[in-house]
Amino acid sequence: MRKRHLILCMVIAVLMIMPAAVFAGGRAERPAANELEIFSWWTAGGEAEGLQALIDIYNERYPEVNVINATVAGGAGAQAKAVLASRMQGGNPPDSFQVHAGQGIIATWVVEDFMEPVTFILEDNGWMDDYPADVIDIISYQGEIYSIPVNIHRSNVMWYNRSLFADNGLEPPASMAEFFQVAEQLRARGITPLAVGGTDGWEQTHLLESVLLAELGAEAYRGLWTGATAWNGTRAKAALESFLRVMEYTNPDRAALTNIDAAQYVAEGRAAMTVMGDWVHGYYLSIGHTPNEEYGWVPFPGTAGNFLMLSDTFGLPKDVPNPQNVERWLTLIASREGQDAFNPIKGSIPARTDADRSLYDAYLLSAMDDFGRDTIVPSVAHGAAASESWVTRINDVVNILVNNRNVDQAANEFQSLAQQYAR
Repeated sequence: MRKRHLILCMVIAVLMIMPAAVFAGGRAERPAANELEIFSWWTAGGEAEGLQALIDIYNERYPEVNVINATVAGGAGAQAKAVLASRMQGGNPPDSFQVHAGQGIIATWVVEDFMEPVTFILEDNGWMDDYPADVIDIISYQGEIYSIPVNIHRSNVMWYNRSLFADNGLEPPASMAEFFQVAEQLRARGITPLAVGGTDGWEQTHLLESVLLAELGAEAYRGLWTGATAWNGTRAKAALESFLRVMEYTNPDRAALTNIDAAQYVAEGRAAMTVMGDWVHGYYLSIGHTPNEEYGWVPFPGTAGNFLMLSDTFGLPKDVPNPQNVERWLTLIASREGQDAFNPIKGSIPARTDADRSLYDAYLLSAMDDFGRDTIVPSVAHGAAASESWVTRINDVVNILVNNRNVDQAANEFQSLAQQYAR
């Protein structure tokens, strides 16, 4: 690691003495000004509006700072992560960037010595006890906190069109067996049971993680990412078979849809259900829908009592030109005011435990309550359970599995990846 860091420092030194004209769109083209560049993939619906609410507070507090809202479109950051990697490796990091908590930042950027610890943000403000111990653990490495969570999202949510269910005399399924029964009835009536996206490459992995949790349970699910559960064992292979069966009830045009497009299918009544994180709630709010009126939600069938967790966080890269501006940003998003400004709009819940519950609607209050009592398990599709490089390869295997339906091949490839990456 020291050798790698030395090489990186040498690259940065060379870059610093090169003419600004050789850079394309990075910090080196801007003057050394009082700026704060916030890099994210929040470009749509409630997520963009939530981010702007935070920036507005920052601008009001620090009007002398020029805040640059640098976004790269693409659900779950598929495109943004590629741009970020290029910038980080090239010695041109954003001042602060959105990154998923857990292995999404630790294995990718912390272990490789790109980030500064930010434990002091919570300690100096007396906020350590305002965050659950499980959350502190997932954002920490070797005793230091390396990113500040602005929210908590739930992955294993099944959203459904209430009118379609009511008109067809159906109840949302609570088990896998009930899901297949409901899906068969919907399909027999010419209704697409489950809308799924695919254009960003991760949407089917998002669905798979809920199926794995439903079929394996929390302990065996966690074992897939630690090496304790064999991917090519009987139970995991049966779960992969179940996933393929679920996929039989999805829209044939999924490769052309984003996850929000799939949610829109449900909003328009073109499909009955979709499985996606609770940013879908933020999207529905942004188009004027009301929870428990146009749409409803349940845990993915078979996963009640489990909370598949992910979190959006921001950190402090090394060698940014205005670290004080970043520290102010991290303090804002760590504060109760910041989290209560962001999350009701984004469609997520605060990472803090002292939120003003009067600001949150029926869905978000239900998510808060579940988060407080359910078993917490990490999302793989969104970087909490596995490193980004591992997730990228998982996405590839999932997409091949959906096309060729070869469970044995996929199980062996998943097992090989686990032997390579599991920690």
